[in-house]
Amino acid sequence: MIARDDITGLILAGGRGSRMGGTDKGLQPFQGTPMVEHTLRRLSPQAGPMLINANRNPDRYAAFGVPVIGDVIPDFAGPLAGMLAGLAHCQTRWMVTAPCDTPFLPIDLVARLAAAIATENADIAVPVTVDADGRRRLQPVFCLMPVTIADGLRAYVEAGNRKIESWITSQRLAQVMFEDALAFANINTLDELRQHEADAGPG
Repeated sequence: MIARDDITGLILAGGRGSRMGGTDKGLQPFQGTPMVEHTLRRLSPQAGPMLINANRNPDRYAAFGVPVIGDVIPDFAGPLAGMLAGLAHCQTRWMVTAPCDTPFLPIDLVARLAAAIATENADIAVPVTVDADGRRRLQPVFCLMPVTIADGLRAYVEAGNRKIESWITSQRLAQVMFEDALAFANINTLDELRQHEADAGPG
């Protein structure tokens, strides 16, 4: 079984925030607290060292007491670039990722992904949820992976590839079913942010 202290947690906050008017999503308040802080509170007890991948406002992110790293690939190349940056700084044998705009992520996320890797002899693990219409959906930005995967990911990204699901499904993958699809909901727009706040009630 993978030990918690041998897993680095990486919060992905390096996007453009295009659908949120270009704002830095991780710093947007949710119930009065920046979204990245909600994610940090939920993920950090599940891992050892923590990192934040951010390409803007590094000083503001550093105020959360976690090392901040930027993409090594320019022009906001997407979550795979953030993962690649995390792997380059990772000092443990494993890394788990989560986006900064998911304040409801499960508190047993890492334990269940790690158990699936051990049980299925997989290389990486991601959650799977079921949509309201019954369709299975991979959640590839929530990913537990070994640092040894870095060279393969680097080659994929440097070849100009950006589709995270294509890369994930090309690996020896464990898919872990989670019943609560809301736990993996991304908050991409200000309207979604307000709706989730209303649904969640007082913080």
